[in-house]
Amino acid sequence: MPASDKFLQLTQPLYDYVIAHGHNGDTIMRELAEETRKLGRIAGMQIAPEQGALMGTLVRAIGAKSAVEVGVFTGYSSLSVARALPEDGKLLCCDVNEEWTSIARRYWERAGVARKITLKLAPAAETLRALPASTTFDFAFVDADKSNYRIYYEEILKRLRPNGLLLIDNVLWNGQVIDAKDQSEDTVAIRALNDFIVRDTRVDAVMIPVADGITIVRKK
Repeated sequence: MPASDKFLQLTQPLYDYVIAHGHNGDTIMRELAEETRKLGRIAGMQIAPEQGALMGTLVRAIGAKSAVEVGVFTGYSSLSVARALPEDGKLLCCDVNEEWTSIARRYWERAGVARKITLKLAPAAETLRALPASTTFDFAFVDADKSNYRIYYEEILKRLRPNGLLLIDNVLWNGQVIDAKDQSEDTVAIRALNDFIVRDTRVDAVMIPVADGITIVRKK
């Protein structure tokens, strides 16, 4: 079979099978997802359950103790990461929306991980740039305003330890990245970062078609 044929287009039954055969959440995660769904269309900003499970697995696999997240929303991704961190692990969460992150705070408390998490309600670029020069991260996740993705990439990469991982969400952008007619700000920003990373000699990277596309970057 040629490499170009070695992919599947997921049907709903096949996707359901994928979810059923992974560790994709428990009661708290399901309740958080359900509460988020009640927010309406904006709930589409929540990551998929298999994405959360993947992130938790990677955090554990590299033995991460320090992590940063840019873009919290209602907390599904931060909960996935915080649970995977050790008892003395620390997660810095950056967001600007107090209403959505108030939901996240409740679920962090319920899950017993709030002590691991510091939430900064301010523009993430400002928060990252204000960090002490000695700050380092083992793991990072970016899922925020797309126009600033390159800024977040650079600010995190300089603080990421060698062999640390940076995950970037929405890199396929519902397929719009390959539509040359789409010159909207968000699409252009994602497309530009994708093109940059593939040439960035400071890292190894792989783009995987999980959810809306994730790029996993390893700092050399």
